[in-house]
Amino acid sequence: MPTQSTFMHVRHVICGLALGGTAALSGCGKAVEASPVPASLVLVQGNLQSVQGGLELPNPVVVRLLDAEGKPVEGVAVGFSVMNGGGSVTPGSVVSDESGEARTKWVLGAAEVNQTLTAKAPALDPLNIAAIALLPTDLLIAQGNNQAAKPSAPLPNAIVIRVVGPNNAPMKNIAVAFQVITGGGLISPQSGLTNAQGEVTARWTLGTSPGGQLLAVSSGNLQPIAINAAANP
Repeated sequence: MPTQSTFMHVRHVICGLALGGTAALSGCGKAVEASPVPASLVLVQGNLQSVQGGLELPNPVVVRLLDAEGKPVEGVAVGFSVMNGGGSVTPGSVVSDESGEARTKWVLGAAEVNQTLTAKAPALDPLNIAAIALLPTDLLIAQGNNQAAKPSAPLPNAIVIRVVGPNNAPMKNIAVAFQVITGGGLISPQSGLTNAQGEVTARWTLGTSPGGQLLAVSSGNLQPIAINAAANP
């Protein structure tokens, strides 16, 4: 394959022939600066970040194109694509800037812990970037267990459920469902999304029968929990 030095040699020969005659070629006598050619794609920032699944990573993913001398290469398209995890990137293709950098924002998928993004540029080896999605691990009763009220009456305090992930970190926007199992009472709402504190609230009105009553709480694949109440005449 012809190299840049080959092209420069041919140019010198042609210019020499032209200048030795009566005609001059445009560009002869001028230094022709070749466009830099990308030789490597390197990571600047964004590897091994973590955030709750379904949310955007705190920092963008940034890569840089370099030529053989380690200088930045501008104007080359870099593509970003999610390889596993089901997340998304914005934008999916970026042209490198004057620093040779291309950046994208990565929203992780909501179902897998280990997720991977690949950055690609023409004729270069792809670059893999990893991230960790923090997923819900437990349902906790924050408030409302073992209360009592008269039959058909609402419990004095709301039921508050908390969804947490690793290190008891609160998980927001997680769907939680409530279902009365025994007693025939009513729960409102029957489902809801956790807030920024990882909590969702519901009100439980007991059924007409005196005695123990039971409420089940569930969320996805998490272990369901039971909440007890007593209807006292």
